[in-house]
Amino acid sequence: MRSPQRTPPDRGTDRSLLRDSSLVWLASGVVGVSFGAVSVAGGLPVWVPALMSLVVYAGSAQFSAVGVLLAGGGPVAAVATGLLLNTRTAAFSLAVAEILGTGRATRFLGAHLVTDETVAFALAQSDPVRQRRAFWISGLGLFAVWNTGVLAGALAGSALGDTARYGLDAAFPAVLVALVLPALRADAAVLRCALLGAALALAATPAVPAGVPVLLALAGLFLHRRPTDRGAAA
Repeated sequence: MRSPQRTPPDRGTDRSLLRDSSLVWLASGVVGVSFGAVSVAGGLPVWVPALMSLVVYAGSAQFSAVGVLLAGGGPVAAVATGLLLNTRTAAFSLAVAEILGTGRATRFLGAHLVTDETVAFALAQSDPVRQRRAFWISGLGLFAVWNTGVLAGALAGSALGDTARYGLDAAFPAVLVALVLPALRADAAVLRCALLGAALALAATPAVPAGVPVLLALAGLFLHRRPTDRGAAA
């Protein structure tokens, strides 16, 4: 009796995922360069943004923490700011827990790669196998490009001048919107959640510190109900 053959990897699928992920990687590299340059131009040594990107690996949290340091705040305030902004990844981790795979080392590495972009890219796929491939392909590539960009920007230092004038901060949000649009169009419940979250974030932006509106936007998830819940209610 012949042993069952394992299904070979779908190279066509991997190529399409690499192609789609490259847009996110490009945006990541551009924003990474901005972060490295801003950090060093503000007076931090090159190793600070480089090490932070390897260990912390959270763009918005890194920008906020460095902003606190450059404004004269202490390390405790910087760490607290970063932790507050990164609490949203707890919900993201639950969303992709079954996608990461089994094994302690796999889950540990996967947890480190959980970002807005990798989660959005993975959940946008149509089946579990493609979701797992999408997560790992986008996640590993994003990690490599982000850290390369940060190091390049840090080494460039003040040579880039004011990075805000290039509009580099708009690259990530634009790509993320492009990733989630298909899900918003396909599911009315997801669209309602997104609209409520966006409204809450916009209303809170003038009154709360940067980063907090993103956390408040998670309240939009309360509008989402499972199909079984809707059926039971009927």
